[in-house]
Amino acid sequence: MRLRALLETDALGLRLLGGDDELDRTVRGVMTTDLRDPSRYLSGGELVLTGLAWRRSADDSEPFVRILASAGVVGLAAGEAELGDVPDDLVLACERHRLPLFAVNEDVAFATITEHVVRQVSGERAGDLAAVVDRHRRLMTSGPAGGGPEVVLDLLGSDLDLRAWVLSPTGRRIAGAGEPLTPGAGAELAAEHLAATRTGRRGPHRATVGGTTYSLFPIRNTGRAAAPASRDVRETVLSDWLLAVEADASDWPAARLDLLQGVTQLIAVERDRRDAARNVRRRLAQEVLELVQTGAPPAEIAARLRVAAPVLLPGLGTAPHWQVVVARVDWDEEGGSPVDAGPAAQSLLEEILVDPAAPGAETADRIAVAHTGEEAVALVPLPAVPAAAAEPDGEQAGPGEADEPGQAREDPVLHADALLAAVREPLSAGLADDGRLTLGVSAAVHSAEGLRGALEEARHARRVAAARPGRVCAAGHHELASHVLLLPFVPDDVRRAFTARLLDPLRDYDRRHRAELIPTLEAFLDCDGSWTRCAARLHLHVNTLRYRVGRIEQLTGRDLSRLEDKLDFFLALRMS
Repeated sequence: MRLRALLETDALGLRLLGGDDELDRTVRGVMTTDLRDPSRYLSGGELVLTGLAWRRSADDSEPFVRILASAGVVGLAAGEAELGDVPDDLVLACERHRLPLFAVNEDVAFATITEHVVRQVSGERAGDLAAVVDRHRRLMTSGPAGGGPEVVLDLLGSDLDLRAWVLSPTGRRIAGAGEPLTPGAGAELAAEHLAATRTGRRGPHRATVGGTTYSLFPIRNTGRAAAPASRDVRETVLSDWLLAVEADASDWPAARLDLLQGVTQLIAVERDRRDAARNVRRRLAQEVLELVQTGAPPAEIAARLRVAAPVLLPGLGTAPHWQVVVARVDWDEEGGSPVDAGPAAQSLLEEILVDPAAPGAETADRIAVAHTGEEAVALVPLPAVPAAAAEPDGEQAGPGEADEPGQAREDPVLHADALLAAVREPLSAGLADDGRLTLGVSAAVHSAEGLRGALEEARHARRVAAARPGRVCAAGHHELASHVLLLPFVPDDVRRAFTARLLDPLRDYDRRHRAELIPTLEAFLDCDGSWTRCAARLHLHVNTLRYRVGRIEQLTGRDLSRLEDKLDFFLALRMS
C-alpha cells in the first residue's frame, strides 16, 4: 500500500504535517516504538508510530528522524496524547530528511493503525495471512472470549502449515496451536533467543533443539503500555516474549518474513492490552508496599489487603496468608550508561512466580508486583497454609511438589529454590556475563502486623543470595536461622586460610595415596559421628573407618570426638 492511502481512511484519524511530495512511497510494514534509537528493529519500508516518550528536549528530534531516514523508514506518525500538538522541531527535522510526518489524533489507538496497515499490506502481498488478520480483528473487538494469540497461531497452522508457539523469556508456553513442545524445549529455545539477543543479532534467530530446527522471532513490547524509551537492550531482554516457529526461516523470501513480522506485531498488541490490565494489580501491590515501608498502622494495611484479596483470589471468602518475594537484577556498568533494571525485575518476577507448567498469559493474573528503585517486591496471596506446610528438616515444599508419586501436595507455600529451578537456564543466558538475578523469599504471614517483618526477611534473604556465586541465585527465610546466613559474608582471604589449614593436609594425602580422607570426613560428619551408620554408607568395615578417622586426626592435629573440632571441619567443608 502507499502512504497516500492512509489519508484516505478517515477511521485512522491521520493528519499530514509534511511530506506531500513523498506520499507515493510504498509501505511494507508498521512498527510502534518509543525507543530513542530503534534502528536494530528496522529493516526498511516501515511506517513508524511513536508516542513521543523518547523526546525530552527539542534537540532530540533531529537524531531520531535521522536514524529513521537512514533505516529506510517511509513515514512517521506521531501521537498527540503525550504532548498535545506535534512539536515544531519534529516537523522541521522531518522536512530536512524528506520524511512524511503524520499527526495521530489522541482518540485513535495505535493498534487500530497497526491492524489496518498489516491487513492492507498482507492482502496486497500474500493472501495467506488475510484470514489471520481478519480473525484477529474480530478477536480484539470481541474481548477475551475471542481466544487470544491461540487464534492467530491456529490460523498459521491451517493456512501456512506452520507450527508456532508464543513463549515467555523463561520458556513457558504463553500460547500455541496443536501439539505442545517437548519437555524442556521451551527453556532451551528461550535460552537460545536470549543469548542471540544479547549479542545484538537481529531476528529471526535459528536454533536446533532435539534435532528440530526453529526460527525465533522477537515480540517487542513497545506499545503505549510498555516501559518508556529504553536505551539499552538489557532493560527489556528479560521481559520480551518470542514467537518460535518450527521451520528454518533462513531461506524464506522477504514476503514470507514480512508476514511473520506482522504476526508478531499482532501478538504484541494483545500483550500490550494484557499488560495494561495488569497495572491494576501492580498499583495494589505498590500501595501496600508504601504503607508497609512508611510504618502505617496495621489496621490501615489490613484494609488495603482486604481490597487486594478479592482481586487476586476471587471467591476466597476469607483473608489469606501472604508471602513476600523480593528480586533484583544487577548489571555491570563498567563506564556504560546506567540501566533502569526496576521495571525489568518487576516483569521478570511476575513471570517467575507463575507455575512453569501452567500455560497462558492469564495465569499471572493473581500476582501483584511493585518495584522500588532497582528492587521488585511481590505480594503473593496464599489461600491457606496448613500446619504441615514445613518439612521435618525445616524446608518448605515448592509449588507442585508431591508427597507421593502422582499426588500433588496442597501446600501452596513458595520455596526459593523451586521458584528458580525451571527458569535458571534461560535467565542465565539472558544475563550473559554482565548481569545477575538474586531473589529472596519470606515465610508466610497471616496478618498485616507480620507483613513488615516478612518484607525485611525477604530482603535479607535476597542479600544472602547476592553474596553467593552464580548468575541466578535465591535464598529462603529458613536459611536466615542457620550457618548459611554467615558463610557468604566471610572474607575470601579468611575463608581460604581457614579451609587450607584444615583441609589441605587431607587433600595432599588423598592425592598421594588415593585414601579418600575428604569423602570419609564428609560422610562421618553427615552421619553425626555414628561409626556404624557411616561405615554402612561407605561400605567399609568399622575398623577401616576408625583407621581413616585416626589418620585425619593425625594429619590435622584435631580430635573428631570433640564438638568444637567437628564444627570446624563442618564449616571448612562448607566454605570450600
